[in-house]
Amino acid sequence: MLPFWELAIYGFQHVLTFYAAAVIVPILLASALGLSRDILEHLIEADLFTCGIASLIQAVGIGKIGVRLPLLQGVTFTAVMPMIAIGLSAGGGIDGLREIFGAVIVAGIFSFGVAPYFSRLIRFFPPVVTGSVILVIGLALLPVAANDIVAGAGTNAMQNPVNLRNVAYGLGTLFFILAIQKFFRGFIGTIAVLIGLVCMTLVAWVLGDAHFTDVGTAPLLTFSKPLYFGMPTFHVVPILSLIIVMVISMLETTGDVFATGAIVKKPITAGDISAAIRADGLATFIGGLFNSFPYTCFAENVGLVRLTQIKSRWVVASAAVFMMILGCIPKLAAIMASVPLPVLGGAALAMFATVAVVGVQTLGQVDFEDQNNMIIVGTSIGLGMLATAQPHIADNFPNWAQIIFGSGITLGATAAMVLHLVFNHFMPASKQGVVTADQSAAKECDDAR
Repeated sequence: MLPFWELAIYGFQHVLTFYAAAVIVPILLASALGLSRDILEHLIEADLFTCGIASLIQAVGIGKIGVRLPLLQGVTFTAVMPMIAIGLSAGGGIDGLREIFGAVIVAGIFSFGVAPYFSRLIRFFPPVVTGSVILVIGLALLPVAANDIVAGAGTNAMQNPVNLRNVAYGLGTLFFILAIQKFFRGFIGTIAVLIGLVCMTLVAWVLGDAHFTDVGTAPLLTFSKPLYFGMPTFHVVPILSLIIVMVISMLETTGDVFATGAIVKKPITAGDISAAIRADGLATFIGGLFNSFPYTCFAENVGLVRLTQIKSRWVVASAAVFMMILGCIPKLAAIMASVPLPVLGGAALAMFATVAVVGVQTLGQVDFEDQNNMIIVGTSIGLGMLATAQPHIADNFPNWAQIIFGSGITLGATAAMVLHLVFNHFMPASKQGVVTADQSAAKECDDAR
């Protein structure tokens, strides 16, 4: 537990780096379903408020719910396309939202219930799997940072032409962060990301590229009301779609928990995985009640923990309180939204790359003399980058397959786990006719004798 003022500053740093990713899902959903601006604003407020609740549950914990690590919670991007499909099939608008929220509630209950059973699979997550998953997460997030730096229309489209001014803001933010980390130690060094964001936002404001006009028109106070849009509706197909999303989200959460455990030097047990997934399930259930969406651990902030080396879970708890306040005070949220996207992208570039480095560190424990491990890591990274570099590759797949093949993180994580089972459990090297380095050496000795 750090002093109050340090908790506040470190927590605010987490919120700044998290904000853009936190609100993108409601924005995408509102655009696809043709929702009004008033409804979008309510969805964003509900999302921020519920993000705070979910992060408190995960970081502080309630009994066997919450892993008690510095993990921030946010809406999973895996759910975006399935939720859009659910909403459009119900006719869009408010009716679409009601059907989405009904599926979210049931998916949250499912996730909470299966958490102890899923956690028993931890023996299938050795460093060759967890390292691959963490590395894929970091690499797959880098295009998101790159898109922010060029202020692109989305990671599915190449920005052309690129405004050099935006690139200057992004690289300028990165330069500020690196300079502070190089020349300062102690407290100043640990808030390098926050200082970089503030400095480049001020530069952008002076040059006329950061605007705070929306702050004056934003309401002073609001509250996220449960079931604001009426009683949710429940149908089998939408529920099954989001249950699949939650299963995939469990893989991502497992990778994030292992990554954070490696950073804070805490061995991860089956009980930790179960507690983390229970927290996801409870947060998702609450999200459905409070007009929000499925929740999972956010890898973005795992990178910030690694970058700053501030490992206290109470920092995340303070960030959670900030998010709940932002969800109730739109003026503060408007100030946060005034940070230019390229500035956020520069900070995200440093953090996402750091997540990838944690994956590399984990893979350092793997015996790459074993050909099977080489195949598992190489193939999972390759498939993860396939879906990341060509995000439209799954457009013509069946809906259920789009959930897996439409995300580099999901595809890479699934591949790592399945390949490990196939190569190291169901078909070990000795049964495939594959000779490992140790077996080869033993055979040479026998031949010599």
